[in-house]
Amino acid sequence: MVGDWRRRPVGRERQVESQVPWSGTIGTRIEAMATTSRRTCVGTTLTEISETEQRIQANGITSRLGCRVNNNGYAKAHPANGHPRFIRESKDEKENRTYPIKLSKYNESFEKVPFITAALTHFGFYILMFLGFINQLLFTPNVAKERKRKGYAPLYENFEQFYLRYVYRRVRDCWNRPICSVPGATVVLKDRTTNDYGWTFEFTGTETKCINLGSYNYLGFAESTGPCAEESIRTLKKFGCSSCSSRLELGSMPIHNELEQLTARFLGVEDAIVFGMGFATNTLNLPSLVSAGSLVLSDEKNHASVILGLRLSGAIIRVFKHNNVKHLEDCLKKAILLGQQNTGEPWKKIIIVVEGIYSMEGSIVHLPEILKLKKKYKAYLYLDEAHSTGAIGKRGRGICDYYDVDPREVDILMGTFTKSFGSAGGYIAGTKVANILRNKHKNTAVHLFNSAFLQTLINYLRVHSHAHSYAMSMSPPIAQQIITSMKIIAGEDGTDAGKKRTKQLARNTRYFRRKLNQIGVITYGNENSPVVPMLVYLFSKIGSVVRTLTTRNIATVGVGFPATPLMEGRIRFCLSAAHTKEQLDYVLKNIEDISGTLGLKYSNKPRDPNPIEYYSDSETE
Repeated sequence: MVGDWRRRPVGRERQVESQVPWSGTIGTRIEAMATTSRRTCVGTTLTEISETEQRIQANGITSRLGCRVNNNGYAKAHPANGHPRFIRESKDEKENRTYPIKLSKYNESFEKVPFITAALTHFGFYILMFLGFINQLLFTPNVAKERKRKGYAPLYENFEQFYLRYVYRRVRDCWNRPICSVPGATVVLKDRTTNDYGWTFEFTGTETKCINLGSYNYLGFAESTGPCAEESIRTLKKFGCSSCSSRLELGSMPIHNELEQLTARFLGVEDAIVFGMGFATNTLNLPSLVSAGSLVLSDEKNHASVILGLRLSGAIIRVFKHNNVKHLEDCLKKAILLGQQNTGEPWKKIIIVVEGIYSMEGSIVHLPEILKLKKKYKAYLYLDEAHSTGAIGKRGRGICDYYDVDPREVDILMGTFTKSFGSAGGYIAGTKVANILRNKHKNTAVHLFNSAFLQTLINYLRVHSHAHSYAMSMSPPIAQQIITSMKIIAGEDGTDAGKKRTKQLARNTRYFRRKLNQIGVITYGNENSPVVPMLVYLFSKIGSVVRTLTTRNIATVGVGFPATPLMEGRIRFCLSAAHTKEQLDYVLKNIEDISGTLGLKYSNKPRDPNPIEYYSDSETE
């Protein structure tokens, strides 16, 4: 449950109660702090501390200071974040709850790159850079240049200009490709050509129909016919295509309220708020939830929208290793023991930010383990389900459904409607919590607003979120597309079409991943994730694979530096419930063909010699 977002902890220190010996590396740090600082133990020497070694249980952490302990404001002697539930860690079954997780849910693969491939990748990239510098010296491109005005700082970074013009330009034809059809199981590409090595492009007037493995159309709702399209057209005729205002002014329509209620019901929480843009849902809402004095523990593979939002917030950001729960716990311990930088004061709040499915890795968050840490250390959890809502779980409800976890145990659920629902926009959902903004300063406008009614997290965002207050409200036909598709997934349309789509996506995912592993290429991520990165490593191979597959009527997406680490260039496949087995077999046959030609069979894992059956495990259990 979400606590008091804006309130500072009431107490920061408490008297230590019992005597026990101390050990551990963190104890050495505390000892060093005690010799240089007397903020918490004024007049107490290190000898006196060692003679009266004592400990206090502060969120499960043993502390050595022999007088008072800085423990992030979560000590047993006083409230934490203003909520009495956190005065003492509960010992009931819910706090120690275990989840029925099958080992297959954690079955992820991140095979390391062979040494010779790593060496060739670096060598090839350095050659590209060297040739780029030679090209820059000998040939002057006919492009716009920034004027050198006296006293003005340059608007653009020189390295960015160089990289875009002399490295990225070599494979520019593999990106920004225009389409002229619905991005369903197949997509029509507009053909284009270049006569100046990628500086400019011209349309040829022809089109190419390809199997689409590049769009986030997980459940196949990107359609121009069917109930979703029909309902959206009906809504367009009734409400038009825009409200021409923000939600706080004249842009709130009944369809928005209907969508928010449906989203909350679909996710299994009490309330939700929707926004017109998925990227902005993270970027413009995170600054409303964290600020200076807050600590954010962010997964190193979090999306750019999360990173940008956290940078705008002013909070301290510490990054933990991808999906590494042990490293996350170490970060939590140090944060609680040491407090804020320079002052040692307790953090206003600590928030863990993770994603459900990581869009570049294909991995799935270890949610049950993170929930245990969240409860143990009284931290908040922000879960970004942009790629997992609708795409995973037996009922298509996302990560909580996948792990059979109560969604109300997650403080803040975020997601987008751009993937599984074939629409646009995003949402934030959570459980209702009273007194979310109660503040000690009685004369502030915030307190006066609070006194009118007990606020919820969602009501707080309705007032303080820039994405809600200033941005245009969601287009009515877009909202209707989400409503119709969500009702189909939930079975509220009276059919089992949604259930069939989720099963088909799971079947396609397992089949495609296992066949790729049988071919001998390296894939990343969880075997249940519809995001399938295939590692090609070398920068030149990214372009070669994308171009070759395009000539064979297969549309894919290549990803390389700086979007990924230099050593992890890849082709990313996004599977859909709309794909048929015949389409997947055609793609796999061509991947196996070019893997031998281009040398993509890097995997050293043993291959399964048995034929891969076309079914999901859930159908055979």
